[in-house]
Amino acid sequence: MYSLRLRPNAPARVLHGHPWVFTGELREPVPTQVHGQAALLRDARGRVLGAGLCSARSAIAWRRYSHEPVPFDRAYIDQALTVALTRREAAGATGPVGRLVWSEADHLPGLVVDQYGPALVVQSLTSGIEQGLKEICAALQARFAPAEIILRNDAPSRRHENLPMEARTLSGRPWPAQWLNIDGLEYFVDLLGAQKTGFYLDQRAQHARVAKFAKGRRVLDGCCNQGAFALQCAKAGAASVLGVDSSAPSVAQAEQNTARNGLGEKIKFETANLFDWFTARKDARDQFDLIVLDPPSFAPRRGALAGAVRGYKELNLRALRLLAHGGILATYCCSQNVSTSEFLNIVTEAAADAHREVRLLEVTSQPPDHPILLACPETHYLKGTIVEVE
Repeated sequence: MYSLRLRPNAPARVLHGHPWVFTGELREPVPTQVHGQAALLRDARGRVLGAGLCSARSAIAWRRYSHEPVPFDRAYIDQALTVALTRREAAGATGPVGRLVWSEADHLPGLVVDQYGPALVVQSLTSGIEQGLKEICAALQARFAPAEIILRNDAPSRRHENLPMEARTLSGRPWPAQWLNIDGLEYFVDLLGAQKTGFYLDQRAQHARVAKFAKGRRVLDGCCNQGAFALQCAKAGAASVLGVDSSAPSVAQAEQNTARNGLGEKIKFETANLFDWFTARKDARDQFDLIVLDPPSFAPRRGALAGAVRGYKELNLRALRLLAHGGILATYCCSQNVSTSEFLNIVTEAAADAHREVRLLEVTSQPPDHPILLACPETHYLKGTIVEVE
């Protein structure tokens, strides 16, 4: 196996447990002939730090998959899958729908595998995983015997390594959108064309958690996407629910899901930019008893952080102004570049500007099937908080 070596005195996070090495931290760049292959990493003195998948095209030159000098082959893939599944079983995070593999956190860097009933959805995000995709799919077929494997190789991060963008089935046969029961509700799921891998699996626990506050309340589901928060709140006995999203196709899908579940009398949807929607109601007060804010990432890169902080603060400020006394705000951030403490500070400052006192009910994070490596903050992208507003 080829060996890469760190530069002497390089301030590499890998020396403190992080699984990545950047090109500038290496004594020499990754040779093109080993691009996408497994390689050992050695420190400046030659000691082996682990085995990883390397890239000659990405700023991230090496991604660790093991602390041991083992090849990235079928035996390793099978072992890593076993460990990932055992981890989820121990956490009670198994079932017909959920995440089976979460990249670095499951020692398969650049690989995401989600289960949707009879089908698996696979995302290959790096050249190393792309080169091992045949073995990975074979291992998944042997273990799960899925009716189909959907290859959602259309994530923007693939462009960093000049990988082709595509979404297709492994068999080459069509896989039409179909109804799927997720946590007691029916959703029309398009595994080949919907956002992410088909559904926001990382928020399933929060859909149920927020619904516990919904009975008898007027609910706003901001950035509602397919309407999961709205549907769970209506099912739990909300007095009324309004979902708002800027995507007309998402709103149409949310309406279809609502009709399928017989909740049309309680839920209405509007297609609008949430900032504009709030602006049109800037003088309104006491409009809702429960507001959910689940916007897309405002800080996909570190350079966008300042603008993201302003955006998150403004959204929360406007929501707080519309909440009745004793209302609940459930607000989330999926930007990995915004830490939990930073996000809590944003909500605190928004409350101060809105002249509302907020009482912390809980701080939320990713579910157990989206595990977090403490040494790799990039695996911890989703955070949120639920507060009571006076």
